[in-house]
Amino acid sequence: MGLLRSTMPPHRFQLLAVLAFGVAMLFIENQIQKLEESRARLERVIARHEVAEVEQRHSEDVRWDLSGPVDKDDMVIIYNRVPKTASTSFTNIAYDLCGKNGFHVLHINTTKNNPVMSLQDQVRFVRNVTSWREMKPGFYHGHVAYLDFSKYGARGKPMYINVVRDPIERLVSYYYFLRFGDDYRPGLRRRKQGDKKTFDECVSSGGSDCAPEKLWLQIPFFCGHHSECWDAGSRWALEQAKYNLVNEYLLVGVTEELEDFIMILEAALPRFFKGATELYRTGKKSHLRKTTEKKAPNKETIAKLQQSNIWKIENEFYEFALEQFQFVRAHAVREKDGELYVLAQSFFYEKIYPKVN
Repeated sequence: MGLLRSTMPPHRFQLLAVLAFGVAMLFIENQIQKLEESRARLERVIARHEVAEVEQRHSEDVRWDLSGPVDKDDMVIIYNRVPKTASTSFTNIAYDLCGKNGFHVLHINTTKNNPVMSLQDQVRFVRNVTSWREMKPGFYHGHVAYLDFSKYGARGKPMYINVVRDPIERLVSYYYFLRFGDDYRPGLRRRKQGDKKTFDECVSSGGSDCAPEKLWLQIPFFCGHHSECWDAGSRWALEQAKYNLVNEYLLVGVTEELEDFIMILEAALPRFFKGATELYRTGKKSHLRKTTEKKAPNKETIAKLQQSNIWKIENEFYEFALEQFQFVRAHAVREKDGELYVLAQSFFYEKIYPKVN
């Protein structure tokens, strides 16, 4: 063996060392991948076990007759959050307030973050939310498309809330998030980590991660679980999303005016959001999650995306949501000396008959 070492040229030792290092790195990456897959399987098993416990507690003949007055402690809010709209920042406020205000917060964790549930999961979810009394009052949040509870025989509906964002700004944020992550969990490896191509370069070269089809997200989240909701550019989906926003959502805010959204929620639903505005203004940095390495797109990139029919329809929905929010805000808050404040109750009762002796 010693003779072999003495006769082997130095460059071969270097080559062998590089090969050994490469093999070791492949082995380590393979082991990490296996660990991640094992963790994902474990999470699914735990989730199934928790659901099974709920279903065992509430038999199939649970009555969903919630047509009577809803007690404030029976209240359920669903925040079917759209990715990259400051949803983590807002959700963290709910987590910080739940102990103090006495409500439960539950994350809806779907496999591979798929926003569309199978029909059987839709039924299970509706049954869980309406009958899981130990989790009421409850605040559910997750990347899930809108579900109409009345379609499944549930007479009582949860209150939906959400936040939307300028479509191009949302896509740019998501593009860089997949590559560089954010300041919330900076050590987490992201799916596109290592890709240094800017958003401008992606659009210029016709890349798939920045294609106009990637803009199609906020409309389907509000439209729901119909097949055409996910048909990029569908005007039917746009109209359905508008209808749901107006008729099924208590409040839909915009990322650019998140503090106003929180202030109105606190005024309307103090059972959940008492103290939320002050917490947002002075709270921990976890409320201010920011994507790292994000670069604003140039004018040429924006103009190219705005030529697409998909952007035009998504932007129409965003403008519609913004108009609705600004209308609500105009009747809920006022500005004085540069500060916003919530309006006091502006109605009262009189001429009450018959008179009580």
